[in-house]
Amino acid sequence: MATATSHDMTWPGLSGKTALVTGASSGLGAHFAALLAGHGVKVVAAARRLDRIEALCERIVAAGGQAQPLEMDVAEAASVSRALKGRGFDIVINNAGTTLSASALDHGTDDIDRIIDTNLKGAFHVARVVAASMAARGTGGSIVNVASILGMRVAGHVAAYAASKGGLVQLSRALALEWARHDIRVNALCPGYIETELNRDFFASDAGKALIRRVPQRRLGKPSDLDGPLLLLVSDLGRFMTGTEVVADGGHMVSSL
Repeated sequence: MATATSHDMTWPGLSGKTALVTGASSGLGAHFAALLAGHGVKVVAAARRLDRIEALCERIVAAGGQAQPLEMDVAEAASVSRALKGRGFDIVINNAGTTLSASALDHGTDDIDRIIDTNLKGAFHVARVVAASMAARGTGGSIVNVASILGMRVAGHVAAYAASKGGLVQLSRALALEWARHDIRVNALCPGYIETELNRDFFASDAGKALIRRVPQRRLGKPSDLDGPLLLLVSDLGRFMTGTEVVADGGHMVSSL
C-alpha cells in the first residue's frame, strides 16, 4: 500500500483538494486512498467494512496524511445519498467492485445483480450525487471510474464482470459528454491484471502462472504501476482529458489473439 508523505508538486492542483475513494477497505482502493493522501489530498475512504477503513485512516494519519472513514454501500442508492449528503469533493475514485469466476450458465441471478449493482450502478449512484454537488458549487472536479481491460476485451468465466466494466467504460464517456460544461472530467482507468491480497493465491497457482505468461511484459502489475495514470487523471496535468480510457496492463490489450 502507498504511504502518506509530503505531497509532490510535480502533480499540480492536488494539494488541499478533497477526494472520495470507494471500495477503500482493501486492495486498490486502500492503495489509492494512501497515494492521494501522500500528495496532500484530504481523503474520505468509503466502504461497507467500517473497521477496515478506520484502520486504513489511522495508518494514513500516522504517516502524516489526512483521512476519515465513511461507511457506505455503493450498491444501495439510499446508502449513497445518505452518506454523501452535504459533502463536497474535488476528486472521486469509483473503485468499489466485485467479481465472480464461473461460466455464464453458472451465474446465478443474485450473482449477476450483485456484480452489476456494485460495479456499474454503484459507480453511477456515486457519480450522480457528487456531480450534482460539483455543479451546484461551480467548482468542477475529476471523477475516475476504475474499469478494466475486460471492459474492452473479454475472457472466459467473467461474463457479468466484463459486462459491468464494459458498461462502466461507456458510462464514463456519457457522463463526460454531459458534464464537461460544468468542468467535471470523467475518465476510466482500465488496469490489466494487478496483484492484490485478493488474487495472490490464484496467481501463484498453475492457472495463474499460465495467465501471467500471456502478458507481454511477463509479469503482473503492482498497485504502484497505477499511480502515474491515476495521478495524471486527477491532477491539473490531465485537465484537458475527459471521456477517455487510460490503460495500464503491461501490453495485454495488444497481445496477439
